[in-house]
Amino acid sequence: MQKTVLITGCSSGIGFIAAQDLRNRGYRVLAACRKPEDVERMNQLGLEGIELDLDDSTSVERAAAQVIALTNGRLYGLFNNAGFGVYGPLSSISRQQLERQFSANLFGTHQLTQLLLPAMLPHGEGRIIQTSSVMGLISSAGRGAYAASKFALEAWSDALRMELYGTGIQVSLIEPGPLTTHFTQNVDQAQSDKPVRNPSIAKRLTLSAEAVLPKLLHALESRRAKLRYPVTLLAHAMGILRRLLPGRALDWLMRSNG
Repeated sequence: MQKTVLITGCSSGIGFIAAQDLRNRGYRVLAACRKPEDVERMNQLGLEGIELDLDDSTSVERAAAQVIALTNGRLYGLFNNAGFGVYGPLSSISRQQLERQFSANLFGTHQLTQLLLPAMLPHGEGRIIQTSSVMGLISSAGRGAYAASKFALEAWSDALRMELYGTGIQVSLIEPGPLTTHFTQNVDQAQSDKPVRNPSIAKRLTLSAEAVLPKLLHALESRRAKLRYPVTLLAHAMGILRRLLPGRALDWLMRSNG
């Protein structure tokens, strides 16, 4: 039986590449995008476009109902990939901006997942995969809002994994570092006259978005999926340093490379 996977955030970057790759591997791919014109582009590419704005609870409800109808209540994989970043010193970020950051990166993901679990639980199998970030492992000045949302996504995923134990549904996190996607260009800079820039070391360690694909495939197809999949050297290194370094030493390292 052909397996169906819903991927959010398919208009570009990781989501777009993942949708094409999985379709080529024989999966039925439902490709969710926020803008109607991108949904139509997905349809033209041979994918099945779904309109979804994670910041709008009504849109999430409508998209989930559409997915359940299209799949006759049987969904194998959910790749919660969509999200964006709000950058700037915390003193420059309003409550409304912080709420929007969490709405897109966590609240919408939570709502969508809970609405789609009834299409997964009865079948005793499935995979739920989140795109986290190296900023879900460490935080830094100017990226506190984004990091907070990804830290929260990591904690949420850990709880979900434990709650779904024994159901046959496995939960994994993919933790990219710097990738060549449109993410940086789409960042909401709280101080447009003082934008937060990526450190020079990030440029030297950047990989293409295709680097995520082997991790995603393992998370979808391995009998025992990993809990976390760091992608870039920076993500691997930060995961290790967070465990080994004292907090003040890690602070110094992040300030020195910020």
